[in-house]
Amino acid sequence: MGVNSSKKLAAKCSFLSKDEQLIVSNSFKLASRNSEKIKEDELTKLWGSQMDPRLLQYINNYLFGWSDQKMSTADLERFAELFVFCTRGTVDEKVKVLLTSLGKSEGEGSDIPYSLVKEYVESIVCSYMKIQKLSNSKQYKSWSSRGCTTHLQNSQRLAESLTKDLASESPISRRLLETWLQGSTVLGQLLLFVFMHLYNISHKDKSTSLVSANPESDQSTTNGGDGVKERSLVPYCRGLDLIPSYPSILDLNQIVFINAHLPQQYQLEWRFLFSSEIHGESFSTLIGRIVNQGPSVLILEDRSGYIFGGFAPANWTLGPNFFGDDSCFLFTLGPRMRVFPSTGYNQHFQYLNLHQQTMPNGLAMGGQHGYCGLWIDSEYGIGHCSESCTTYTQYQQLSHTKEFHFRHMEVWGLGQPPPTPQEKGERMISKGGSVLDSNAENKAMLKMSGKVMHSEGLREPPNT
Repeated sequence: MGVNSSKKLAAKCSFLSKDEQLIVSNSFKLASRNSEKIKEDELTKLWGSQMDPRLLQYINNYLFGWSDQKMSTADLERFAELFVFCTRGTVDEKVKVLLTSLGKSEGEGSDIPYSLVKEYVESIVCSYMKIQKLSNSKQYKSWSSRGCTTHLQNSQRLAESLTKDLASESPISRRLLETWLQGSTVLGQLLLFVFMHLYNISHKDKSTSLVSANPESDQSTTNGGDGVKERSLVPYCRGLDLIPSYPSILDLNQIVFINAHLPQQYQLEWRFLFSSEIHGESFSTLIGRIVNQGPSVLILEDRSGYIFGGFAPANWTLGPNFFGDDSCFLFTLGPRMRVFPSTGYNQHFQYLNLHQQTMPNGLAMGGQHGYCGLWIDSEYGIGHCSESCTTYTQYQQLSHTKEFHFRHMEVWGLGQPPPTPQEKGERMISKGGSVLDSNAENKAMLKMSGKVMHSEGLREPPNT
């Protein structure tokens, strides 16, 4: 069967868009070796090296059946159906793929053990990470070239976090599967990436995807089948050009987990701001590195190995009051991956203060003074996480113990930093404003740190 024949067959699949017809027909032609049917061993040769072995078995179960229902070949319509269901399928269609992959017929009682669903999701996560490495996208290289790797334990944690809503139910009913899949947007993004890669393997080089179809080759967003928008869950890493081997506590699974929960406009790029390993253990240095840098992600590791942090959507500024907005959230990365979004109960999202006698000195996210969701004291290296926090939904204590010492901290800026006070001044002058007005923010910050601004520079305030 020539390429024109496969295109004609694909055109008969009314559920395929024109773009999908091209993708599916080319992939089918390669997998079937120009015949009208695909054999399991040929598909295994083509796709086996691209994914986790468990996912390959699930795919074969869907295409060729299992046990006494097993068929020796699969036709183009079944092959096309798998692509559409996994890249833009309805909830019912994705449930069908999941059940069939796990050896369940839709006509049977659909209850399945939680452990099987978790393993299914784990196979998708592990395949996603493997394909990231194989495709060697610009985003992936920006991290891997700095020593960032993937660890199986964290792939397992990511899979567990994606299935946590099912953990208390075993066996799991079809209705519960539908509800879960309806809200599993991150799993949907992983599936989309994996199957776009598999169905776009090049005829010339079976180890890589077509550049034009690789979801994360050099772009943060591309079109999948039928115009489905794909977002890169791996941000581009900036700011480590002069640090060839960065001692980060993060691996790619953890980066994807955090990034997937950020507002979309902040998922494209992370800028390195601070690391205690590089910049030393100083709260003043921390402040100097994160103030006026826009939205940021903070990550800490305590001495018990617990890894946790928060997303701060507002620009960090010194002051006596809480600030921020309800897109703020806290998270844990180890020993479990969890996200705690805002409850709307209060507005205690971010707080930063220093050199004050009447107010606490440190950095806070959530809760109230003395009972914060996350508190980093100005006496660098210590902090606390309250046992409860009304600022965040389903909050659980982040650190191993309420009062903790941390051995590592790092901060990443998100997106482009806001204009500096000097840049603001230049803009105001160009619009007829005054230099004094443009320096108002600088004055306020300096006053908080016990200094004043004079025309010729910074001085300590005079004794009175």
